[in-house]
Order: sequence, then C-alpha cells, then structure tokens
Amino acid sequence: MPNISWILAFLLSAATGVLSGYGIGGGTLLILVLVLFCGSSQSAAQAINLSYFLPTAGASLCFHAKDSRIDWQAFWPAVTAGIITAALASWLAPHIDTGIIKRLFGGILCYVGIREVFAKAKPHKSPQREEKSR
Repeated sequence: MPNISWILAFLLSAATGVLSGYGIGGGTLLILVLVLFCGSSQSAAQAINLSYFLPTAGASLCFHAKDSRIDWQAFWPAVTAGIITAALASWLAPHIDTGIIKRLFGGILCYVGIREVFAKAKPHKSPQREEKSR
C-alpha cells in the first residue's frame, strides 16, 4: 500500500460520503480512491465499499424519506432487484478473471459518464411540492 496518511484517506472518504448523500455515486468514487490512491485491490475496495455504503445509504434514506422524496412504488421493486442481482454477482465474481471485472467496471463508468454529460435535465417534482401547490 502506498504511503498515504490516514488523514488524507479520511478526508477523501468523507468527501465521497458527502457526494453519496447527494446521490452522486460516492461509492463508485470511493472504489476509485481506494484503488488509485490507497493501493487497495479491486476486490478489497469493493468489500470496503459495501460496508461503507450501508450506513451512508441508510442515513440518506432517512433524510430523503423525511422530506417525502421517495417514490415508494419504485423503491420496493428496485430493492428486490438489487438484492437478487447483488447476490448473483457476489456468487459469480470469484469465478471471473479480475481483468474482465476491471474492464466491465471501467466500461460501465464510461457509459454512465457519457450518458450523464449528454442527458437532458428533467424537472423534478417531489410529492411534498405537489401537495403544497394544491
């Protein structure tokens, strides 16, 4: 592991936590920080990310639910699909060459990045705002 101070690691992790609270994908950024700056392996970074993600996601969920910003009809199918696909991917990942996983991860990041750059912003209406406008 490169010589990186725990203070820098803490600050980088805190920054990714703030971004994840805003829904920017702090977990993905955390994996990049761990691999590129902290010298972690891809699989170790993913394991750390999972244990990091659960409390930050829980906190974000509480705040967004408090502000009525969650579409619960979309929430449950997404949670179900996420649990099933995470379990399948966790089972499958040890059987796939690490180089392939890295290329797939990089490809997904590129795809999402390009999609975000060219996406047109949609106006957001929260249920709370709709009730106030009535």
